[in-house]
Amino acid sequence: MLSVDREYTAEIEVKRSKFLAFVLPASGMDALRESLKSRFPKASHIVYAFRRLNEQEQIEEGFSDDGEPSGCAGMPILKVLRGEDMIESAIVVVRHFGGIKLGTGGMVRAYTGAAGSVLEIARKIEYHKLLRRNFVSGYSEIGKIEYELEKAGIRIVERRFGTDSVEWEVEGSRERLSGYGLE
Repeated sequence: MLSVDREYTAEIEVKRSKFLAFVLPASGMDALRESLKSRFPKASHIVYAFRRLNEQEQIEEGFSDDGEPSGCAGMPILKVLRGEDMIESAIVVVRHFGGIKLGTGGMVRAYTGAAGSVLEIARKIEYHKLLRRNFVSGYSEIGKIEYELEKAGIRIVERRFGTDSVEWEVEGSRERLSGYGLE
């Protein structure tokens, strides 16, 4: 399975309608959708689809047509995600209506094309489940730990500062965490 490392954007035009497509890690989809609503208040539709793993490691999928005819927007995007074997990924497409109706077949092709175009430029990476781990350190070790975690590609989720120690919550792949005894 594949995922993306960050947000990517592509735009296509179909019969004067503009389709602005974004692919990003699924965890950022809701924030992006809210941002797009304020950035593009005149957009006709903001459609999305996502695939992610739940806590039981089962694939969870979802989509929204956002007012487009049922099955003409979100589902075609979801099929593109499935076809590329994407996981922990979401595609959001903003449509600016150009005045010419596309028909249901034309909309399916347009949304599929927008999703495909953004995946074409995105850097796809092999998906590795991220694990969260906690550990405690002294204050004198903070700088060294931050440096080592960044070098290893382990993300600091949270730090809680106590009176004489620091409690760390970090996230990374099993392979990266095991190199630091955090498996």
